[in-house]
Amino acid sequence: MLNPKISKLLNDQINKEFYSSYLYLDMSNFYIDNNLKGFGNWFAIQTQEEYAHAMLFLKYMLNNGEKVTLGTIAAPDIKFNDLKAPLDAAMEHEYFITASINEIYAAAYEMKDFRTMQFLDWFVKEQGEEEQNTDDLCKRFDRFGNDPKSLYLLDNELSTRVFNPPSLVI
Repeated sequence: MLNPKISKLLNDQINKEFYSSYLYLDMSNFYIDNNLKGFGNWFAIQTQEEYAHAMLFLKYMLNNGEKVTLGTIAAPDIKFNDLKAPLDAAMEHEYFITASINEIYAAAYEMKDFRTMQFLDWFVKEQGEEEQNTDDLCKRFDRFGNDPKSLYLLDNELSTRVFNPPSLVI
């Protein structure tokens, strides 16, 4: 059994990860609607990754005898005014998720919940990669997004991204 505070934080994180999946699906649709299918693919892969993250948290809770309570997943309410806006919103969202995972880690540390800390180690590393990948895409868009030919090439490159499910065994 987990400490009730840790259990609540983990349960909340499940819902945050599902929301992340939903948010990135909205961003994917935005790019597809704007005929940037590569960018749409990049965010569709993000959608799958966030869903997988939610399932990892869910499985951890269940493996520790905890009840999972799924909350309502709100529809994303961000309106994008230009092609860069979803990238900036994704970067901001990744910082939010990192802060949330760090909060859980800090609580687990305070309670000497080493099992949860070990579980979260993978997510801490993953969030570093998520922030780096999103930041890289933002910077590349800043450099190439105003040139139609460069944007076309970047969009084509992003269309090759594939989903690699996490191999974390819980």
